[in-house]
Amino acid sequence: MRAQISQIALDLCVEAGYDGTTVEQICAAADISRTTFFRYFASKDDALLGDVDSIGLELLEALRERPDEEPVWHSLRHALGALIRGYASDPDRTRQVITLMDSAPSLAAAHLGKHARWSPLLRPEVSRRLRIDPDDRSDPRPHALISSALSCADAALAAWSVPGTPDTIDELLAHAMTAIAQ
Repeated sequence: MRAQISQIALDLCVEAGYDGTTVEQICAAADISRTTFFRYFASKDDALLGDVDSIGLELLEALRERPDEEPVWHSLRHALGALIRGYASDPDRTRQVITLMDSAPSLAAAHLGKHARWSPLLRPEVSRRLRIDPDDRSDPRPHALISSALSCADAALAAWSVPGTPDTIDELLAHAMTAIAQ
C-alpha cells in the first residue's frame, strides 16, 4: 500500500507539478483517507523521497560494515554506494523525483533536510574512524566529510538524470568523490 500511494503521489506531481498537487488529491486518487495517508507518510515530501530514517540507518550500517583501517572518505564512498544502487534499481522513478526537485525548491529543501537528519546519525561512526570524540563539536571534520559525501551523491544523481548520460550513478559518484579528494 505504501508503494502504491507513493507512486500515485509521484504520478500526480509529475502531471500537475509538485506545488500543484495536494495531499487531498493524492488521497482521492489512491481512494484513501487523509488519516490513512498520514499513517504511511509524515508529509507529501516523505511520499516522494522515501523513509528518511530507515535510509539513514541503512547508510550507518553500510558504514559500520567497512573495515576500520579504511580511510574514512573511502568508507563513506562505499556506504553511499548502497544508497546509490537503491536509486539505480528504479531509474525512472529516481529521474522523475530529481526532475521534480529541480522545479520545486521546497522539495529540494526537504531532500536537503534528509542530509541534516543523517549527519548526526553518521557523526559518531565517522568520529570513531577519525579517532576523535564524537561529542567534540569544535572539530569540523566529521560534519565536513559527511556533508561533502552526501553532496557528491547528489551531484552524481543530478548528472545521471541528464538524458544520454553514459555513466552509471556509481561511476558518477566515484568521479564526484575523487574530485573532492584531489
